[in-house]
Amino acid sequence: MSSTDPDPVVVTLRPLGSPTALGLFGLAAATLTLAGLQLGWVPVAQGSTVGLLLVGFAAPAQLLASVLAFLARDAGIGTAMAVLSLTWLATGLVLVTSEPGSRSAALGLLLLSSAVAVGVTGVTGLLTKIATGCVLLVAALRIALTSGYELTGADWLQTTAGALGVALAVLAVAVAWASELENSGAPVRVPLGRRGKGATAVAGSFADQKSGLATEPGVRTRL
Repeated sequence: MSSTDPDPVVVTLRPLGSPTALGLFGLAAATLTLAGLQLGWVPVAQGSTVGLLLVGFAAPAQLLASVLAFLARDAGIGTAMAVLSLTWLATGLVLVTSEPGSRSAALGLLLLSSAVAVGVTGVTGLLTKIATGCVLLVAALRIALTSGYELTGADWLQTTAGALGVALAVLAVAVAWASELENSGAPVRVPLGRRGKGATAVAGSFADQKSGLATEPGVRTRL
């Protein structure tokens, strides 16, 4: 703030490690584990075990990533990770409490809602970080296919969702690794497709980072 301001305000920012890799590794673990059940790699009788793994590992990892992302002022990543975390949590609880191999129309509707939320966030993400946006779009499609199976029982939807889930796990790990390389300052980089504010965030000056700070949530008087 300028020294001429009648009521100077100090805004303190706390540096944080990027939570993107953590969130994407959590996504990879969840989608691969669930894909194993959908593709028959994991016996149907072990559905409750898959549910426990989603609840105990993937959901907490992505929830933590969400909280850290919001603290780091990245609402897009924060929103996507929160929705994915709660999606895995709900899916896991249904698997734990349901009969092995059964379907749930209620879960199908929830997954459809989650797919829309993640998909919209992915489209928005393409404006600043193409690689991360692509991961979210693939995740949205994968969730939508699972929703379709829960609602209709069509076996091809389950198989397609499982196959796409494996591909999503590979993509999520690749982008998570690229994010780690970027934040570690390693001489070798894997492009994340940053542009606009996404590019400014890592290549801009300190003044660029502060521009618009006065109107950000937490600083402005209304959300």
